[in-house]
Amino acid sequence: MRARRLAWPVVLAASLAVPASLAAPAAARPAAPAGCDPVQTAPVYRGKVPSPKQVLGFDLGERPVSAAQSDAYLETVAAESERVVSGTLATTAQGRPLKYAIAGRPALMSKAGLAKVRSDAGLLRDPRTPEALARRITEHGVPILWISGNVHGDEPSGTDAALKVLRDLGDRTDCAATAILDNALVVVLPTQNPDGRELNTRQNAYGFDMNRDWFARTQPETDGKLAMLNTYPPALYIDAHEMGGTSYFFPPNADPIYHETPEQAIGWINDLYGAAMAAEFTRQGIDFFNRDVYDLFYQGYGDSVPTSGFLAAGMTYEKGDESPYPERVKEQYLTQWVSLSAAAHSRHRVLTEWRRMTVDAYAQGKAGELEPNQIYNPPNQIDRQVPDRKVRGYFLRDDDPAKRAEVRLIVRRLQRMGVRVERLVRPLTVPDFKAYGRAEAKTTLPAGTYWITMAQGQKHWIQAMLGEDSYTPFPYFYDVTAWSLPLLGNVPGGSSGAVLRPRAVPVRTLPAPRPGHEGRAPKLGVLQLSKTSSSARESAGWLRHRLDREWKLPFTPLTPADVAAGGLDGIEVLVTPDGPASSAYTALGDAGRAALQRWTRDGGRYIGWQGGTQLAARLGLTTAVLAEPTSDIPGTMFRVKVDRSSPLARGVGATAWNFTSYDLVMRASTGVVVSYPQADSPDWFVSGFERGSSELGGTAAVVDQPVGAGRSVLFAAEPNFRAFSDGTAKLLYNAILGPDPAKAPAPQGTAKAVRAAAELPSRESPIRVSVKAADAAKAASVLRSAGARWAETRSGGVVHYVIDNPRGLPVDHHPFAGRLPSLIRAAGIEPVAVTLP
Repeated sequence: MRARRLAWPVVLAASLAVPASLAAPAAARPAAPAGCDPVQTAPVYRGKVPSPKQVLGFDLGERPVSAAQSDAYLETVAAESERVVSGTLATTAQGRPLKYAIAGRPALMSKAGLAKVRSDAGLLRDPRTPEALARRITEHGVPILWISGNVHGDEPSGTDAALKVLRDLGDRTDCAATAILDNALVVVLPTQNPDGRELNTRQNAYGFDMNRDWFARTQPETDGKLAMLNTYPPALYIDAHEMGGTSYFFPPNADPIYHETPEQAIGWINDLYGAAMAAEFTRQGIDFFNRDVYDLFYQGYGDSVPTSGFLAAGMTYEKGDESPYPERVKEQYLTQWVSLSAAAHSRHRVLTEWRRMTVDAYAQGKAGELEPNQIYNPPNQIDRQVPDRKVRGYFLRDDDPAKRAEVRLIVRRLQRMGVRVERLVRPLTVPDFKAYGRAEAKTTLPAGTYWITMAQGQKHWIQAMLGEDSYTPFPYFYDVTAWSLPLLGNVPGGSSGAVLRPRAVPVRTLPAPRPGHEGRAPKLGVLQLSKTSSSARESAGWLRHRLDREWKLPFTPLTPADVAAGGLDGIEVLVTPDGPASSAYTALGDAGRAALQRWTRDGGRYIGWQGGTQLAARLGLTTAVLAEPTSDIPGTMFRVKVDRSSPLARGVGATAWNFTSYDLVMRASTGVVVSYPQADSPDWFVSGFERGSSELGGTAAVVDQPVGAGRSVLFAAEPNFRAFSDGTAKLLYNAILGPDPAKAPAPQGTAKAVRAAAELPSRESPIRVSVKAADAAKAASVLRSAGARWAETRSGGVVHYVIDNPRGLPVDHHPFAGRLPSLIRAAGIEPVAVTLP
């Protein structure tokens, strides 16, 4: 504590001892005239920065720029304008730079000027900063505003619009431009996914949807971006996308909204930026919508993470990709420029409320108060409220050497988001310790346990990452409903609401994990079931990431045609991720099917999940029986039991947390190594949304069975979801590298398993709607009106509609998926669940 107290005079002196040009009060800067409209003011260029046509040979908006052209124009603006500096955030898998630019008035563009902005932002984000100093910064400082585009590579228009904004900030002299320059620092990241832009794919080169990777930071593009965000923390973060149709979406967002989303940020999103854009779009007669489709719930988006992790207004903008390209760029530019102008006009309010949020978060954390769920779009109703329980701190145990790497990874992820982590130097008795998924109990935690107090400015982020449940408030799902880091990592820990004063010391930022594996690497093959299926590309890409970057396991990529042509020769272990089993079964042909069966029975080790498991069942490589689920599980974690005698259990422990999302239900009488507890068991615990999940009770999550001289290890669900389900990824690691189990009897009843598997459909990213039986007729009418084709099942008074999506389109590019929630609401249906792809 002494070091902290002594540091304050130094920080205060450094903040006050700056050049007058950097600390000038707002009133001393050129202010925009009262009649200076940000859009209707005619642009005036000084001509110092070359136009896009002079550099690229065409105007921005005529056609999409390439990643290299985007970089070239960005660097041109930075080279020619004293208002702009540039840099590189990261390098992609294919070797492309991730370029950014920072724009502001010239006095801020020096090293000292940028350092002052960073220092001011850090002080405002620290609740320990004296209020007098904080007030001085809010009076004279500037907020940091981010514009980013093209996180999905096939959504290009945000990039061109951001470059147009950058040119305007670098060269315009009219009052609309100078109002932004005088009252903000703007970071421009034109493309977040240059590999995907060049490939014209939604995902990056490894098959990752990087708008789902924000908290895990598995991809270098995301990791570099988050590092930069921590250096220049945003008060506004614009994430420019495209969607199907011709309309434009900007917030307010749809329900659900994550409960730890600060109200001031929602006020900015809805009433400052959303209102300004709505007024301008209305004035110009441009079609737009909001409060529908896009939520602010999953804590891995480019709007939710800036909001809960940086207390920014995280803004998703979506322009319909069926509009002409010039129109798409024009409207993306309009939302970006209007948002920057609104922030600059409200500079003092933004800084004051940004500061207020961090102080409020600290006070909430000190009091142990979790924010409750709220509904922002009546007549929606709260489905589940956050428990009324104090949470003043979290603990991560570090007394199991087998899980040390996973614990340290979680600690590092927290630290790199500005979370203070300390470590107990003496054992601590906690009167109300709530271990994850267990009841409160008096517990003594050993020395070495990591302690994360909630009394921090990052309280919202701590709860988002360490809470055992997301407490889904409303049964509509744009993405998954569970993401707790300790559960994903299968590490021991829990929370307490008690007022504790442990003997603890701060932990320095832990180093990145060292990649590699133990023991001999087998000759490994990866069978991707389809090159066109989005589920196959993603699942195989997540696996390639693990093998290449983390486990350093070389492998041979294979297709069904390769298998039919003898590609299994020399392969010892074959891993088959998710994908369409029925089309892969056909593509294998008689030769491929026979080769795969023969290879396994002659001693090969087949490992599969989801579609890969279904393929194994169709080939008779298991006696497990698969069935379509009758429950609604849209992306949820369940505690599962692990057979500790299995080689898969090494370093895992007696239980793990299985991530599942409408996966097939698997039953087996032999070889079950991971299973769901009975639903009425004390071990049963669910993190995230579920309805009817008791059907999983007592079923298999992983089976490991002999097949002749070989072996099949089959997972019902994805063990490597988005490459961040580290706990079950360890089961996969052991399946690849571990020894064979003790010899077990050969399975019986193969023909029955083959018949059952052959009857199961292979659906690509389906849309799912579940309603009460009394609403079935209305629901079917809604689906017909949208042009949907579906399969229908009934169970327990609930009707489940599984709607075909053969092209695997995400909801924002699907012709009608995004309209379903509003159509269902208009029909007077209170759904059990609506899950969009």
